[in-house]
Amino acid sequence: MRSLIVEDDLTTRKLLQIYLSDCGDCFAAINGHEAVEAFEYALDKGEPYGLICLDIMMPGMNGHEALKAIRKVESDRGIKRPDGVKVIMTTGLSDDNNVTRAFETGCEAYLVKPVDKEKLFEEMEKLGLVARQVSE
Repeated sequence: MRSLIVEDDLTTRKLLQIYLSDCGDCFAAINGHEAVEAFEYALDKGEPYGLICLDIMMPGMNGHEALKAIRKVESDRGIKRPDGVKVIMTTGLSDDNNVTRAFETGCEAYLVKPVDKEKLFEEMEKLGLVARQVSE
């Protein structure tokens, strides 16, 4: 499975890359603009992402805006849910407004930082993504 981590914090980005590296190719973007570009590029190459881990608080285009743009790209290309990329919001924001907005925009799961590896893999399994045994 190909995954994209969208995170402006280097430590969190590297940690998520370590978690997901056993599941297949893992790529990173540091903001929403890069994420949308990477998402479109992967579709153009015929190598779509299966999972996007998406932060909300980022400079420029935030995670909500990026998710909306990603879902629009899918819609414009005739990709309908549940066939689109699975998006797990990975953020420090736990307030009801951000959680509700994220699900309304089209995320499938929401994890509050710090992201726990077990919880990440549990959500991936719920979404039907192939996840190998979590190693400690």
